[in-house]
Amino acid sequence: MEKSDVVVIGGSAAGIPAAVGCRRRYPEKKVTLIRKEEQALIPCGIPYIFGTLGGPEKNLIPDAILENNGIELIIDAAGEIDRENKAVLMAGGEKVSYDKLILATGSLPLVLPIPGIDKENVFTVNKDVGYLKNMLDVINQAEDIVVLGGGFIGAEFADECKKNRDNNVTIVEMLPHCLQLAFDDELCIEAEKVLTERGIKILTNERVEAIVGDEKVSKGKLASGQELKADVVIVGVGAVPSTELAKQAGLRIGTSTRAILVDRYQRTTEDPDIFACGDCVAKVSFFSGKPTRIMLASIATGEARIAAANLFETRYLGLGGIGVFSTKLGDLALGAAGLIERQARGDGYNVVIGEATAPNRHPGGMPGAVSTKVKLMFSRDNGVILGGEASGGVCVGELVNVISACVQHRMTAYEVSLFQMGTHPALTASPMVYQLVNAAELAVKEMA
Repeated sequence: MEKSDVVVIGGSAAGIPAAVGCRRRYPEKKVTLIRKEEQALIPCGIPYIFGTLGGPEKNLIPDAILENNGIELIIDAAGEIDRENKAVLMAGGEKVSYDKLILATGSLPLVLPIPGIDKENVFTVNKDVGYLKNMLDVINQAEDIVVLGGGFIGAEFADECKKNRDNNVTIVEMLPHCLQLAFDDELCIEAEKVLTERGIKILTNERVEAIVGDEKVSKGKLASGQELKADVVIVGVGAVPSTELAKQAGLRIGTSTRAILVDRYQRTTEDPDIFACGDCVAKVSFFSGKPTRIMLASIATGEARIAAANLFETRYLGLGGIGVFSTKLGDLALGAAGLIERQARGDGYNVVIGEATAPNRHPGGMPGAVSTKVKLMFSRDNGVILGGEASGGVCVGELVNVISACVQHRMTAYEVSLFQMGTHPALTASPMVYQLVNAAELAVKEMA
């Protein structure tokens, strides 16, 4: 039986930073990472395999990151955890003992319980290189593609499947708008406009109730009675925590989140020597402390660093999930951090809004200038920022990260209005019209 000080199960957005974080914090410890995949994919990059990247081999996490940090890699499926003897039993028969164990088993694509879901050419977002290669080959030959779900996965898949192809792509979404769980309606409408202009058909307030065909899919039957021709159906309706290994080990699973229960140090509630992080773990909201189902690679990496730091002594405390989202459809970037207006009002906050729009370069005639809008939400009771949204140029990706930092440090509208930024004509908006500051200043005025 092999012996390791720390064993990490899972080799993606949580597993790798957990292993690397352990080596950085405790360089004298032997760290072993176990994963079942020969090659590890970048999860958020999977939709781009089908357009921008052109193949799964361009969306891999290099094993060099493990080698360079002195982390041993075992490629095998972890079949069982023996908590009494502190060992992991592999599917291949090998055993690895541990002093500390980190579970980073991630998530699995949600499979809809509808007739025909198992037909050929019906695909989920499976994190397997061979599966995705086959999926790409089929999509390249398809004339009619139906995407189930208009969230980030569905919208990005639809956008990428349309690139450089003469095909018909349709999104079927149950809610009134695509991306509605992440953005307020005005951003959803912006996104839908871009998708429609790119030739993608969007059916909202609609759902597929059956997938029709012989061995292969040929149609999607909608609840309204309409039928959609389909050579390919992509199921992009979300993911569920991968917790089978934890269940077998007797670790507690949350009833509402269906994920592994941990404390703010990422320790499992049943075993102080087993930690867990990433999509397999139950989250709590930064705002309310209540369970939330946010699944993001950025949260997974943060939890991984907390788990790694706390393995042998208590160092880090988790703050709860803020929720920072971004996407790019066509040339339009969209992002949100913290609560959106719909959520804030639904949670009972008395909200003050500040909005500002300006080119993301100055002057506006600079190459690459794109009109970019920022919307900030503050509590009228104490002026503290609750969240914000942005749309426009690619700078949105970092703008929402700045908003997240403001949320994490509970800055007030007054403090954000005095934010000291660095600007440059070729890189940012003018300091006179910097969207973040102007949106906050307008909120301050509203509160006066």
